[in-house]
Amino acid sequence: MKWRRSIFLSLLASLLSTGAARAAEPVDFSRQILPILSDKCFKCHGPDEKNRQADLRLDQEESTKRTVDGKSPVVAGKSGESELYRRIASSDADEKMPPDDSNLTLSGEQIALLKRWIDEGAKWGGHWSLEPIRRPAIPTVAAAEYRGADAPRSPMNNTIDAFIVARLEKEGLAPSPQAPRHSLIRRLSLDLTGLPPTPNEVDAFVADQSPDAVERLVDRLLASPAYGERMAWDWLDAARYADSNGYQGDSERTMWPWRDWVASAFNRNLPLDEFTVWQLAGDLLPEATSEQRLATGFCRNHMINGEGGRIPEENRIDYVMDMSETMGTVWLGLTLNCCRCHDHKFDPLARRDYYSLFAFFNQTPVDGGGGDPQTPPVMEVTTPEQARQLTESNAAIGAAASALVDAEKKQFPRDEGKEADQSSAAASAPDNIKAILKASPAGRNRDQLAELEKHFAKDAEEYVALVRKLREAIDVRNGVQGSIPRVMVMADMPTPRKTFMLDKGLYDKPGEEVSAATPAKLPPLAEGVPRNRLALARWLVAAENPLTARVLANRFWQQFFGVGLVKTAEDFGVQGERPVHPELLDWLAAELAGQANGEWPMANGPSDISIPHSPLTTRHSPTWDIKHFLRKMVTSHAYCQSSKVTLQVSERDPDNRLLARAPRYRLPAWMIRDQALAASGLLVRQIGGSPVNPYQPQGVWEEATFGNKRYEPDSGASLYRRSVYTFWRRIVGPTMFFDSAARQVCTVKQVRTNTPLHSLVTLNDVTYVEAARALAERAITDAASDDQRIDVIFHRVLARSPQPRERGVVTAALAQLKTQYRADAAAADKLLKIGQSPRSEKLDPAEHAAWTALASAVLNLDEALTKE
Repeated sequence: MKWRRSIFLSLLASLLSTGAARAAEPVDFSRQILPILSDKCFKCHGPDEKNRQADLRLDQEESTKRTVDGKSPVVAGKSGESELYRRIASSDADEKMPPDDSNLTLSGEQIALLKRWIDEGAKWGGHWSLEPIRRPAIPTVAAAEYRGADAPRSPMNNTIDAFIVARLEKEGLAPSPQAPRHSLIRRLSLDLTGLPPTPNEVDAFVADQSPDAVERLVDRLLASPAYGERMAWDWLDAARYADSNGYQGDSERTMWPWRDWVASAFNRNLPLDEFTVWQLAGDLLPEATSEQRLATGFCRNHMINGEGGRIPEENRIDYVMDMSETMGTVWLGLTLNCCRCHDHKFDPLARRDYYSLFAFFNQTPVDGGGGDPQTPPVMEVTTPEQARQLTESNAAIGAAASALVDAEKKQFPRDEGKEADQSSAAASAPDNIKAILKASPAGRNRDQLAELEKHFAKDAEEYVALVRKLREAIDVRNGVQGSIPRVMVMADMPTPRKTFMLDKGLYDKPGEEVSAATPAKLPPLAEGVPRNRLALARWLVAAENPLTARVLANRFWQQFFGVGLVKTAEDFGVQGERPVHPELLDWLAAELAGQANGEWPMANGPSDISIPHSPLTTRHSPTWDIKHFLRKMVTSHAYCQSSKVTLQVSERDPDNRLLARAPRYRLPAWMIRDQALAASGLLVRQIGGSPVNPYQPQGVWEEATFGNKRYEPDSGASLYRRSVYTFWRRIVGPTMFFDSAARQVCTVKQVRTNTPLHSLVTLNDVTYVEAARALAERAITDAASDDQRIDVIFHRVLARSPQPRERGVVTAALAQLKTQYRADAAAADKLLKIGQSPRSEKLDPAEHAAWTALASAVLNLDEALTKE
């Protein structure tokens, strides 16, 4: 028992020393005081002018320390003379703040903290996310090196680890050893491509003991086309991408070329600043390319309401609000929607700020009428194959028209001084045939050609054959043209539309006119810059903007670590979480945006702002380099360490916010599906194209649309495409994806739940059962013995061999399954008929069914469904 007592005393000493150190530190306004004021006081004494009481603002230093009638809310250094402290410490119901009827209370610890802050001088500060980004100094840590499980790997090789280890040492913790090699390659492959590694890839990585093995693996994964498909998913959630309009009608739309552009942009490593500017304002760039215009489909991904009785202007206002609020969430991490009707209750955002941002998007010619899912402005996006088909069909039309001209000269020789339709051969033809013949063959439409075919069918067979050939060539061209997707994009009206602040956000209650501008508490646009979406987009990624780099860096961290350094990825305001590693977040933000040490303008604050006028061009630079940034994250020891939970870490940091171990959590549903398809060999790796309809239970669409929409599953290769290409009906998303965004509004943080319904999908959905069948067949055909076949399944799903104890359990289960299916041939036959992919009839049904059940069990192991 002595060792337990020793550990307890050591832990107690650590806690006491840490508590004493914290008590000696001055109170930090931004970290400790502002959250209290925001939670307990801003409701009545905050930014919202309409709800403000006693003309007192506790979100502003001047108002908080102002003396009126000999009294001041806060007197620096003198809590006894401070009205704020007197009121929060009072037991008098008439004096006490917050009042009892507010349902808000201050704890004794919070009251003491406010008192201490005042007595220490009431030093003020701004909200952390609105402060200029300054690349922090890299901390010095005592730890020299932490060795991995099977190879040396030092956290000091990556700046990220210096911040993590420094914090862990402060908390009396240490990082975990490196993850086992098979776990690490599976983790990296799933995170960077959304697909599991192949057994050969695992074997090669495990055998590679070179110091840069991880870096070379990461580089290979980042160069894979699957990387762009994986990265696109999270962006589609944020962009509220779907293949239908939403609302009751939920008409289909063709925005998928924009989806493919997103994946392509990630694969080409389009710098993040250009990725931003193109999507918000690519159409406004000088000599904008088709690709830059296509990128603006981001703004048009909003729902479209075509319900009867809707007023067009009401719709239009909804669309513009959606564009504005999506921009605010994606790039600024601000809850702009709170300002539709009133000043923000917590953040320094006024209603005027909301409508000033609204004005940037208020210039589109969209009038809100109807439910057309191709409401102009639109652009045609032709694939290379369609371009080839158009070229060929136009050439065929030209040749057929030329042949028809020659034929008509012979078929309808002109009488002296008469037109072709007055020739002897056509003289008796009807007011319509003569008119058609008068026109050039190349100028006739298909209906006119069909009339000629009908009229001359009996008397001029050779001529009719030539007419038919021209009509068929036109039909081919029209068919190709009809298949070309038309994508809704952005454009501005030639005459600017005025913007008004709307009373309570109502479209028919315009108030004071406003002009396009950035929020007052954020850096302004440069003087002389046109107030349009292009200026706004460039402002978002300008060095002086304190939010964008932080917000995007945090979301990338969330994407690979499961939770952001700021847990509230959607809210960087006062009500949002303060970063658990604030210095690391600022370092990451500076790294993402390319800030040099103390040299980038971002370090100097928002003075003398200058936003460039020249258009951003395609380039590869160290600034806003996504692949460089992700490479830095996933080669850190913080990422590569083991996810194994120890008792000490579990007790000291149950949510793993300090990262003494790698995060461990369930994979997203789309990734679980792609993993099953890939492990089984069913996955079709075709990139891009129109959305597909994989397996789905009958009646889901019909139930949600009163029978107006019917779901018809695809066949063949389309059933086995990656999940990112699945058709997304906005009012009822794909049934195989749980915990996924509804794609009705912008979503930048997904919930992660755990219910038996999830297992019903992964155990019983056709895709998973068929994948288990195909994986079983692969194991049977690729290996001779049961042990080898078990290894095949484990390697393809878990990237490892089973442990001896696991092998014993699996072998026993397999024997039982074989006995079961040999005794019940009908059950085996039923199981093996699930799914459209063919099975080898050479395989014994009972044997195949038993291995299918085993493969299904492995696909449903916690380890298979989890990022280890």
